Amino acid sequence: MQEWIQREADELLPQLVEWRRDFHRHPELGFEEVRTAGVVAAHLQELGLEVSTGVGKTGVIAMVEPDGLPEDSETVLLRFDMDALPIHEETGLPFASENSGVMHACGHDGHTAIGMGVAQLLTRHRDELNGRVKLVFQPAEEGLGGAMAMIEDGALDAPQPAAAYGLHLWSRLPYNQVVVQPGPLWAAADIFTLTVHGKGGHGATPHDTIDATMVACQLVVALQTIVSRNANPSDTAVVTVGSFQSGSAGNVISERAVLQGTIRSFEPEVRDLLLRRMDEICTGICDAFGASYEIDLQSCVPATVNSESGAQVMEGIAKAVVGEENVAQIAPMMVGEDMAEFLNRAPGCFVLVGAANPEEGFYSPHHSPTFDFEESVMPTGVALLAEAAYSQLAVGIGAGNEE
Repeated sequence: MQEWIQREADELLPQLVEWRRDFHRHPELGFEEVRTAGVVAAHLQELGLEVSTGVGKTGVIAMVEPDGLPEDSETVLLRFDMDALPIHEETGLPFASENSGVMHACGHDGHTAIGMGVAQLLTRHRDELNGRVKLVFQPAEEGLGGAMAMIEDGALDAPQPAAAYGLHLWSRLPYNQVVVQPGPLWAAADIFTLTVHGKGGHGATPHDTIDATMVACQLVVALQTIVSRNANPSDTAVVTVGSFQSGSAGNVISERAVLQGTIRSFEPEVRDLLLRRMDEICTGICDAFGASYEIDLQSCVPATVNSESGAQVMEGIAKAVVGEENVAQIAPMMVGEDMAEFLNRAPGCFVLVGAANPEEGFYSPHHSPTFDFEESVMPTGVALLAEAAYSQLAVGIGAGNEE
């Protein structure tokens, strides 16, 4: 590891905290990160970098490279997400959200601050780079397809990165623990809206109706058998119905019911099984009761899969940054993350950085109105990604990504 990286990352802590709290106070939803992107772009421009804005609507890209670099030099992509969530904050923090109903409840404010720190550190030492580093500040990670929006807008073009790295602060992992592993880390995620069409009528004359509420109830129960009775127990899968909307009065039989939910998987064949059985179950139950249905399926993200070589690079770096005893692996989680879109096109590694501190109250789950994280972990994030860029470019990407 470059000797100066950890030292200078640690020195950035006061500035990282200032940036993070500013972003936390002014959260913006996906594709609405106008202020956030403006702060990021201004910082990158102050560093003397050429900056592209409006990539994927509100994304920001900048390149760090030494002078006189050959055109065919390799490029590493570092990605940082910027968006907040539609959650009303209940932390009571002095820097709590000033945007009612919007909150940084997943740590993206910290990720953006880390990205600005990485940019500052790499720019200061860019003549020591053996290639280019493409800094990607991404909008709309929270299920809105921000990664693909940037990719479709040319984020991976001119130059095309050969490897990608990113991180996620995680409030339920021990402080300063770094999770690094090859293969699947997070799951593919799909969202579905299932609409049942029946025949409404008076609650006192059910024989004249086709009760959409009752049919939907049968579907909620039956869909749970896909994982319990159709999926191989050694595979990992989730089918969740999270929303059920039907009817408007107690004495009216509803003609329409809407179920919303998600399916999660790691392997494409498991996903195919889930979708096929959903269709078969819906067809069978609706036919049995004389109802009909339609499914609107939105594919959010593929599985987040780390390459062998990318994980190997990050493992060595993590051991140097936090110590071998703090580098861990976990069972893959069913959370979705569109960093997967970059990793599918530029194999690398996405890591989790533990940001819990239960004694100080930093242990609320992600997407909770009381979410917060231990800010002093942010220099670890800066060091990990700055060194990932240096190390990957130093060893050369082409030889290590043959998988």
